[in-house]
Amino acid sequence: MPSWNIHTAHVERLLREEGAAALGVRDENAFLLGNVVPDIYVGYMVADTTLRIDYKLTHHAIREHIPLPRYDEFWDFYVAGHDNVSDVTLGAWAHLVADHVYNAHTRAYLASIGLEAGERARIGKQGDFALFGRTLDISLVPHVDEALLAQCAAFAPYSILEHDARGAVDSARWIVERNQAEHLDETPDYQLLTAEFFDVAREEAHATIVAGLRSRL
Repeated sequence: MPSWNIHTAHVERLLREEGAAALGVRDENAFLLGNVVPDIYVGYMVADTTLRIDYKLTHHAIREHIPLPRYDEFWDFYVAGHDNVSDVTLGAWAHLVADHVYNAHTRAYLASIGLEAGERARIGKQGDFALFGRTLDISLVPHVDEALLAQCAAFAPYSILEHDARGAVDSARWIVERNQAEHLDETPDYQLLTAEFFDVAREEAHATIVAGLRSRL
């Protein structure tokens, strides 16, 4: 599924092409962190968190080879009908949208070439997503301030503790710095997926996020 460089690139595009106000985003910094929030407590991206929360709970998904987070369920629980929805919450929803869209396209692509989900598909997919991420120009890094910590503490699905919010910011900074150092200027030689695959998935994820956020205005 998309790594944090891909999620960050989506945020930067949303803010660049649509603008925060047009999407109902009030705190760009909180929205940026929100776009990685579902991964904080899973145990992969942020070291030494104070607790672990199972992926199926953070992502509203069934554990399987290529899971499909139920972003619509998250929306119904935490966004629809609620006043003053935090930007961390909106960012977390956007994260689930991106994960769902990229994973759904991965499932369809594997089926189209007759490759079952498994170890071979996992290795090829992860390698190609890593290469694609390195083609993206990203620079935004969230920062810790009182507003961010307040939104993290009040995050409805589970409170995000200050220690863990700071750890997520550190991880996000490392991702951006590494992406800049290892940036790829040309289309990589993908092992399994294709440049067209990433173009299509990226456009659908962007359009779905934009449509959802605009629907609140």
